Amino acid sequence: MRLGDVVIDVGPLRAAPEFRFVLAAQAISMLGTHLTVVAVNLQVYQLTGSSLQVGAVGLVFAVALLVGILSGGVVADRADRRMIAVATRAAVVVVFVGLAVNAALPAPHLWVVYAAAVLAGGINGLGAPALMALVPALVGPERLAAAAALTALSIQCGAVIGPVLAGVIAAGPGLAVCFALDALCFVISAVLLCLLTPVPPPDIAEDRHPIRSIVEGLSFVRRDRVVGGVLLIDTLAMATAMPYALFPELASEHFGGGPQTVGLLYSAPAVGALFAAFVSGWAGRVRETGVVLIGAVLVWGVAIACVGLTASLWVALAALVFAGLADTTSEILRRALIQQRTPDRLQGRVAGLWLAQGTVTPNVGNMAAGVLARFLPAPVVPVIGGLLCVVAVTTLSLRMPGLRRARLSSSVDPRAVDADSYPREDAAAPDHLGGERI
Repeated sequence: MRLGDVVIDVGPLRAAPEFRFVLAAQAISMLGTHLTVVAVNLQVYQLTGSSLQVGAVGLVFAVALLVGILSGGVVADRADRRMIAVATRAAVVVVFVGLAVNAALPAPHLWVVYAAAVLAGGINGLGAPALMALVPALVGPERLAAAAALTALSIQCGAVIGPVLAGVIAAGPGLAVCFALDALCFVISAVLLCLLTPVPPPDIAEDRHPIRSIVEGLSFVRRDRVVGGVLLIDTLAMATAMPYALFPELASEHFGGGPQTVGLLYSAPAVGALFAAFVSGWAGRVRETGVVLIGAVLVWGVAIACVGLTASLWVALAALVFAGLADTTSEILRRALIQQRTPDRLQGRVAGLWLAQGTVTPNVGNMAAGVLARFLPAPVVPVIGGLLCVVAVTTLSLRMPGLRRARLSSSVDPRAVDADSYPREDAAAPDHLGGERI
C-alpha cells in the first residue's frame, strides 16, 4: 500500500480553490466554538455545581439549533448560500460579545447564558446548511469523501486546540477572554466566506410553502434507505453514549483535577479525530463503506464505556482518543454518503436534517447523562451508555441490510439525479420498519 493511499487526499484543494476558503472558515469558527463550549460548561458548573444544568444549557441550545437548521435548510435551497453563511456568522458575533461582557461581571447571570444559547443556536443553525450545501458543487461527486475528510481535519484542528486553550485561559485570564476570542474567530470566518463568488440558488420547479419544503426533504430521507440509515445509526450512538456533560464532574470528583483536566477530557476525542482525518486517504476507495461505518460506531460505544470503567485519567484519555478516531471515521463516510446520494435541489434541506440530527441528538444524550448522574455515580453513566450504544447499533445493522451494503461511487452525480429516481442498492428491500423503511 502506498503512502498516498493512507494519508489524507488533498485533491479537492487543488481542484477547487474556493473550497480552501470554506475549509479555513470552518477551521477558525470551530476553534472559537470549542472555546465557548468548554467556557460555557465551566461557567454553568461553577454557578450551579450541577451536571444537569450543564446538560440543560446544551439542550436549550440544541432546540434553538434545530429550529434554525430546519429553517436554514429551506432557505439554503432558495437563496444565495454564500450570503446566508456570511450573514449568520456576522450576526452571532454579537451573541459572543454579550457572553464576554456577562462573564466579566462580578456576579455573572445564568439567564444570560441560557439566552445566548437560544440566540447562538438559532443563528448558527440558520447558516449551517448553506455552508454544507456549498461543498458538493465546489468539489464534484468524485471528491466528496476527500472533501469530507478535509472538513473533518479542519474542524478537529480547532477541536484539539480549543478545549485545551479554553482550560488554560479559564484558569488564567478568565472565561470572558474565551468568549471574546470566539467572537474574533467568527469575524475572521465571515471575512473568509466573503471571498467566495455568489452562489445562486438551484432551480426549483415550484415555490413551495416552507413546511412542504421540509416535508419534501424528510420524504427523500425516508425513501432513500441508505441516507435514512446513516442518520439513524448516528442518532442511536449519540443519544445513548454522549458523556461530555459529565466532564466537569468527572474531572473534579473522579479524577481529582481542575479546569486543565476538563480541557484535556474535551480535547482527547479531537486528538483521535484529527488522526482519523489525517489517515483518511482510504475513505474514497473502501469497498464495504457501510460495514466500515457500522464498525466505527461500535468502536465509539466500546470506547465510551471504557471511560467509566477506569480510575486512571490517562487511560480515560486514551479511550476518548479512540472514541474520537471512530467518530470521525464514521463522520467522513456519513457525510460523503449523504452528499453523494442527495440531488442538488435538496442539498440544503437534507444537510439541515443531517446537521439537526448530528447536533441535537448529542445534546439529548448529554441531557440524559446529566439526569442519570443525579441518581448514579458519574463514572457508571458512560458505561451504561456505551453498552446501550453497542446493543442498539448491532440491532440496527441486522435489521437494515441496505446500510451494510452501502458503497460510495465516483460515477454518480447528485446534481443530475432526482430524489424519486435515485438508484439504491437496496431498492428491493422490504418496505416496512423491520426491513428497511424508516
